[in-house]
Amino acid sequence: MPHSYRVDGLQYANWSEDIFRQMREGQVDAVHVTIAYHEDFRETVQNIEQWNRWFEMYPDLIFHGRWADDVLIARETNRTAIFFGFQNPSPMEADIGLIEILHTLGVRFMQLSYNNQSLLATGCYEDEDMGITRMGRQVIKEMNRVGLVIDMSHSAERSTLEAIEISTRPIAITHANPAFWHPALRNKSDTVLKALGQSGGMLGFSVYPHHLKDKSDCSLQSFCEMIARTAELMGPERVGLGTDLCQNQPDSVVEWMRVGRWTKEIDFGEGSASDAGFPDMPNWFRDNRDFGQIESGLRNIGFSEAEVSGVMGGNWIKFFAKSFGPSCDNANQNNVVAAQ
Repeated sequence: MPHSYRVDGLQYANWSEDIFRQMREGQVDAVHVTIAYHEDFRETVQNIEQWNRWFEMYPDLIFHGRWADDVLIARETNRTAIFFGFQNPSPMEADIGLIEILHTLGVRFMQLSYNNQSLLATGCYEDEDMGITRMGRQVIKEMNRVGLVIDMSHSAERSTLEAIEISTRPIAITHANPAFWHPALRNKSDTVLKALGQSGGMLGFSVYPHHLKDKSDCSLQSFCEMIARTAELMGPERVGLGTDLCQNQPDSVVEWMRVGRWTKEIDFGEGSASDAGFPDMPNWFRDNRDFGQIESGLRNIGFSEAEVSGVMGGNWIKFFAKSFGPSCDNANQNNVVAAQ
């Protein structure tokens, strides 16, 4: 039986040829990769330059994905399509005109906030959620226009609900889990999940242990049962994977992710000094070679083949087709039926 399309809604690995080869061993067709946390525009361009070198060095393994059809091309050519995204709006600085430039450079996702308050929205670690700002409303409008996906993975509840309401196109939460399963600050309430599903948005389930019930000891069955329950809440066509895999990153990178340049102190994020480094991954998902474990787990708890195909990647491909082009352009939807 041929496996489903495999699309990962978020990774931030310490990239290398080894990881790219593992993607091919795991038959991963596409990955949304974080290319900026706190970088400004010029630093982000430098990160794109680095990716361009990797595309040049490993053309048989990876290429720059820009459109939904690139996932199908990746499958046909036995490669992985790499889609760029930001976990913070810092690369656009305070210049709304840079949004179109960044889209032209191949960026397809941007979070409106990371854990803190941004110029656009409130992050999930703030005590008060002020919602989408005046600038945020304009940025959402511009992102809708050019085809840059609004990502609210690290945003607080009111901001997320307002983004769903304000946006004229479906938004994404690329890497998070439901709070009913594990009450991490980053995980999402039933209210958010229902609104996301009803608006046509997408949720990518995270395998990052701080977002899992029982953390590193989380079982595959528990994870897949959580997916099933969330699919009942949102609709099975509205969910996918966003593993938040941070493979081979040193613990020092956690400090960059959480602290950036906004404080001189260490921010422990999930709540304690013991959370300051990367936790062990669950034994059923160590790296990109383990997507088949999730696929089998979904079948074992009763998902139909069509539903398995959707969760593993088909739902993301359909979302990409409707999201990555200008708001008046539906041309990229042509071949998506092949992903069903």
